[in-house]
Amino acid sequence: MQATLTINSRGVVTLPAKLRQAMGLKADDQLIAETTPQGLLLRPAVTLPLELYTPERVQEFDQAEAELATVLPKLKTRR
Repeated sequence: MQATLTINSRGVVTLPAKLRQAMGLKADDQLIAETTPQGLLLRPAVTLPLELYTPERVQEFDQAEAELATVLPKLKTRR
């Protein structure tokens, strides 16, 4: 599929609805723009959620690891 796009005075490019639908793009999806010898390449960006841990949550992880440290040696001796 080929489409002609226009860049407005703010540098915003609008992708036509048919192109967005063909590529499965939705509002707020992110694209990576890359220059290639053929021109400009736009491709979907993979985004992953990021979780920030509070000190309390880190302490919970530490406690769980400490519990595992006491249980795992017992499981190894049963083999």
